[in-house]
Amino acid sequence: MLRDRFTTLCKNFSSDQALINQLWLEIEEAYQDSSRHYHNLTHLVKIYNELPKYDYVTEFAIFYHDIIYDVTKSDNEEQSAQLCKERLSNLNVKPTTIMETTTLIRETKTHNPSSPRNALFLDADLVILGSNSNEYREYTQKIRAEYRYYSEKEYIIGRMKVLTHFLKKERIYHSDHFYTQYESVARENILKELDTLKLSNASYRAR
Repeated sequence: MLRDRFTTLCKNFSSDQALINQLWLEIEEAYQDSSRHYHNLTHLVKIYNELPKYDYVTEFAIFYHDIIYDVTKSDNEEQSAQLCKERLSNLNVKPTTIMETTTLIRETKTHNPSSPRNALFLDADLVILGSNSNEYREYTQKIRAEYRYYSEKEYIIGRMKVLTHFLKKERIYHSDHFYTQYESVARENILKELDTLKLSNASYRAR
């Protein structure tokens, strides 16, 4: 499904099938890396399925927003945006489309959208937060697996910081489309996870 979507998307700009195949294999290899438990091809399918609409910018962002993903680095979004810029230039995509796509990718770092279109994408990227309890629990386990290089104590402190940041936001989901469907459940899930992490953190501090 993803390969066909990517090929169809690229053919709007280039007839070089060899190049398109090469770019797809690069994407596939990146997202199938064994270190990825959540930020993989399944995540991309989820975004596609959740978005009510998309254009060239949104579709390219789906494929490239997490192409660089190293939990030990803080510049993944910037590196992904730069790689996207290079690859889209090779496809002869218009500079304005490239600029808008890389802007959207960079916004996945802060999740503060600069446009309604970007809001939809960023919300779809976070739709897992508003999933049912079983799916959310699986998600937290996958995220922990991606951060396996960190000790339990380090992970708990970092994860609590991330979750607290979401709770302090006036809205987790910026678009009405996602806010209506997922906001309340997302906050419930985050509060429950945060409570669990606080208990674990307290036990570490008591040792």
